[in-house]
Amino acid sequence: MFLLLLAYFGGILTILSPCILPVLPFVFARSDQPFRKSGLPLLAGMAVTFALVASLATVGGGWVVRANQFGRIAALVLFGIFGLTLLFSSLAERISRPIVSLGSRLSRNPEAGPSIANSFLLGIGTGLLWAPCAGPILGIILTTAALGGASARTVLLLLVYAAGAATSLAIALLAGGKAFAAMKRSLGAEEWIRRVLGVAILAGVVAVAFGLDRGVLSRLSLASTSSFEQRLVDKFRSPGQPTGAPNDQGKNNAAGAMTGPSAVDGSKAPALEKIAGATAWINSAPLTASDLRGKVVLVDFWTYSCINCLRTLPYVKAWNEKYKNDGLVIIGVHTPEFAFEKDEANVRKAVKDLGITYPVAMDNDYRIWRNFQNEYWPADYLIDAQGHIREHHFGEGSYDESEQQIRSLLEEANHKPLPGAASPIAAAGAEAAPDTSDLLSPETYIGYERAEHFASPGGFNQDAPKLYGAPTTLQLNQWAFSGQWKDEGMIATSLSASAAIVYRFHARDLHLVLGPSSDGKPIRFRITLDGKAPGEDHGADTDADGYGTVTDNRLYQLVRQNGTIRDRTFRIEFLSPGVEAFSFTFG
Repeated sequence: MFLLLLAYFGGILTILSPCILPVLPFVFARSDQPFRKSGLPLLAGMAVTFALVASLATVGGGWVVRANQFGRIAALVLFGIFGLTLLFSSLAERISRPIVSLGSRLSRNPEAGPSIANSFLLGIGTGLLWAPCAGPILGIILTTAALGGASARTVLLLLVYAAGAATSLAIALLAGGKAFAAMKRSLGAEEWIRRVLGVAILAGVVAVAFGLDRGVLSRLSLASTSSFEQRLVDKFRSPGQPTGAPNDQGKNNAAGAMTGPSAVDGSKAPALEKIAGATAWINSAPLTASDLRGKVVLVDFWTYSCINCLRTLPYVKAWNEKYKNDGLVIIGVHTPEFAFEKDEANVRKAVKDLGITYPVAMDNDYRIWRNFQNEYWPADYLIDAQGHIREHHFGEGSYDESEQQIRSLLEEANHKPLPGAASPIAAAGAEAAPDTSDLLSPETYIGYERAEHFASPGGFNQDAPKLYGAPTTLQLNQWAFSGQWKDEGMIATSLSASAAIVYRFHARDLHLVLGPSSDGKPIRFRITLDGKAPGEDHGADTDADGYGTVTDNRLYQLVRQNGTIRDRTFRIEFLSPGVEAFSFTFG
C-alpha cells in the first residue's frame, strides 16, 4: 500500500518537472471542451498507454523500444496535423486527403461535439510521446519491474504513477478550461486562442522530435524534484529495505568495509536455502541446502566486469585453496550488471581466464540477490555449519578480519584449532589493490541513464546517432565523445572510424568496460595521456605506444601510472566503428 501511495504521489510531482512541458500543449488543446467527454478520456488514454509501454519496455527487450519509436513518430505526425488544423482553419477545407481529414476531425468538430473515442485516441498518442523524468520514485518502480519480471504488481504501480500524473494534469486542465472560457466571454478571443494552442502544439512536436523532453528538460527536471522525492523515499523506507535494484555503492567504496542491513547479521533462520534460483552453475553441479549442511559457506556476490570485485578475487581464491579441505565451501554468485554479463559463454570464459575453481552460480534473474536482500558488489556473506549467517562484509578491504572470521567458524565446526595464520596475498594487473590515497575520480557510466559530468556540447542525443565534439579543455572528472556515437541507457556504440572518448581523471589506474562489435569482430584502439603515448604508464591491455584490441566483453586496464599521480587527460580512439563502451573505473 505504501508503494502505491508513493507511486501516486510521484506521478503528481511530475507536473512540477520541466520535462512535462512538451506534453502540456497536447493536453490543454482540449481545455475548452467538456472535461467528461474530452479531457478525461484523453488523460485515461495517456495513462494507460504510458503504463503499458513502460511495463513492456522493462522486460521485453529492444523490440519494445523500437516499436515505441515508431509509435512516437506516428503520434508526432498526428499531432503535427492537429496543430496545423488549429492554426489554419481553412487547411482542412483545401486539402481533402484522408489523413488531413482525420486530423481535422480529431482537432474539433463543432457540430458533432467532442468525441470520447477521438479524445482517447489523442491520449494514446500523448502516452507514446510522454517521457517522464525518472526520479527516485519512478526509478524504484522501473528497476523493480526490470528485476522482478512482468507481473500485475509492477503494471499496477506504473498505472498508479501515471494516474497520479493524470490527476495533476486534470486539475490544471479544469483550471485552464475555466480560464479559457472567461477569456472567450470577455475578449471574444476564440480564434486567437485556437491559433495560440496550434503554435504550442507544433512547438511541442518540435521539442519531442529533437529529444528535448528526454535531454535538456529531463536534466532540469531531476534538479527540481529529485531531492524532494529522495527525502520521501528515505523517510518511509525501513532500515535495510532494498530498493529492488542492484547498485554500485559497494563498487564505489574502494577504501574498504561497509556496513549493511543489520537484520542479516546473526540471522537465526537457516540461510542455505537462499542460494536457490541460479540460472546455471559453473565448476559444479547445482548445489542445494542439503549439499552444504555442516559446511562453512562463503557466498561472494560479484560480476566479472566490476573492478572492485576483481580486486577481491585474489583473496577469495586464496581462501578457497587454503581452507577447502577444512570444510569451507565458497560460492561465487555472479549477478550481472550489464547485458553481456548474462551470457553464459562470457561468464564461463571469464571464470576460466580468472582462474576461479570454486562453484559459481549464475544469478541472471536476481533471485539469489533478492533472497539475501543484497545491495552491493562485491558482498560476502559467511554462513556457519548450522546454516546461519554469522558475518557479512560489503566492498573491498578488511581481508585479514574476513579470513579470521572464516578460521573461527571452521574451528567451531571442526572442534579443533587450525594450523597457520593469515598470509599476505600478492595481486597483479587489474586485481592489484587500488592506490586510495590518490584516487579522486569516481566510477563513471557512459550510458545516459546514469552518466554524470558529460561535457560534449549539446549533451546526449538519447537513443539516436549524433556527431559529437569534445571541448578543448576539460575540468577534472569531465568526459566527452568525439565523432559519431549512439548513446543508449546503459551503453554507447561508436558509429564511425576514429570515434573517441576523452576523460580528465586523477588516479593511478584507469579501466574501461568495453565490448567488440555486435558481430564479434575485434576492434583496435589507441590511447594517449595528455596527447602523448603512455610509455611506462600503459596498462595491462595496452602497450607503450598506447595500442590495444577489444576482443571480448570485459574490463580493460588501459592506464597504470608509475610516477607521480596528477590530473591527466586520457583519450581513447577506436580505429574502426562498432565498439561498445559501458563504464570507466579507477584505482
